[in-house]
Amino acid sequence: MPSFDVVSEVDKHELANALDQANREVGNRFDFKGTGSKYEQEEQVVTLHTQSDFQLKQMLDILQDKLTRRGIDIACLKIDEPEIFGREARQRVTVREGLETTLAKEIVKRIKESKLKVQAAIQGDSVRVTGKKKDDLQDAIALLRQSKLEMPLQFKNFRD
Repeated sequence: MPSFDVVSEVDKHELANALDQANREVGNRFDFKGTGSKYEQEEQVVTLHTQSDFQLKQMLDILQDKLTRRGIDIACLKIDEPEIFGREARQRVTVREGLETTLAKEIVKRIKESKLKVQAAIQGDSVRVTGKKKDDLQDAIALLRQSKLEMPLQFKNFRD
């Protein structure tokens, strides 16, 4: 029976490359000279360090640009409020992965409401969609691409 998985993943290698490029750009830019501005990554959290709120905004723009150029959808970013302590400013950006249960339930609900001849089941942090015809599965993919959800979706393991 044909099936595919709906997931939300970020390529960790591309994320590391984008951070390296962003760090290099911040290190080379004249307006960041001597500020000690940098990006640090711990697991799924990227921390921006600099001296002012204005520079944090510029660093966030640089990071989003580098991620977009590397093929990472910036809709997966959760941007926290800036923390400013005297001459130091920090901001945490969380890179979200996986489908949370509320989002997975929303995907299943939309598929069922569409009256397509497919079944959707939540499996951990992904949703498996199965159907008898490949065309029905392609219609389900088109439906999910059109729907505006809070996380970017990828479609993997398409099997006949």
